[in-house]
Amino acid sequence: MRIALCQIVSGPDPAANLDLVRKGVREAEGADLVVFPEATMACFGGPKLAEIAEPLDGPWASAVREIAAEAGVTVLAGMFTPEPDGRVRNTLLITGPHGHHGYDKIHLFDAFGFQESATVAPGTDAVTFDVAGTTVGAAVCYDVRFPELFRALADRGAKVTVVTASWGAGPGKREQWELLVRARALDTTSWVVAVGQADPASVGVPARGAAPTGIGFSLVADPFGRVHTTLDAQPETRVVAIDPEDVEPARAAIPVLVNRRL
Repeated sequence: MRIALCQIVSGPDPAANLDLVRKGVREAEGADLVVFPEATMACFGGPKLAEIAEPLDGPWASAVREIAAEAGVTVLAGMFTPEPDGRVRNTLLITGPHGHHGYDKIHLFDAFGFQESATVAPGTDAVTFDVAGTTVGAAVCYDVRFPELFRALADRGAKVTVVTASWGAGPGKREQWELLVRARALDTTSWVVAVGQADPASVGVPARGAAPTGIGFSLVADPFGRVHTTLDAQPETRVVAIDPEDVEPARAAIPVLVNRRL
């Protein structure tokens, strides 16, 4: 399987960010799966999320669907969908030959002085989908701190789990990001593909208050928890090749999914 890591700096304008999606898909030639980060539709710290949120059949998600269809790939991109109580859902759009749907982020980032739940409603359902004959699981940012979700996805057949993020900066946060991605790969003896927003400072964009706007350093961890690929802080599109069948020898050697007692 060939996966494109599209590490971008999204801005406050959904139309401009759609251009970043088009550019990333063009640069991802040969990929089966093209992954953009959380908040691709609009950055945190920009517009009020409820003002730009759209349903999955709205114009923004429909445009991404057309981009994916034209390229013949599956595209993942973070967006915001409306919630009846005035909040939004932090939704990972999943669109491609298999269908058009989304995963709503389950674990909300009420940590490090930020309260995502004030404007975002939590999702409730784990989501998997198929790409190139492989079952893939979906997760968003703070989800990576909760191994139970990743085990649930593995139980549903996921050999690869994608994590999209707009990871908050701060002391030790880069180290935590890599550690957590590698740990979730080792917990589930699965591939974990983690794509975050690039660091806005790397392209001269000033900080947006306390909003988590990204640090870069997207990475791929293999089923033994080893780093397969890592990016730097700046925007970049990189296509990586992984073999989903590598999970089989890992699960034979480290049968943690079978040996669980709780």
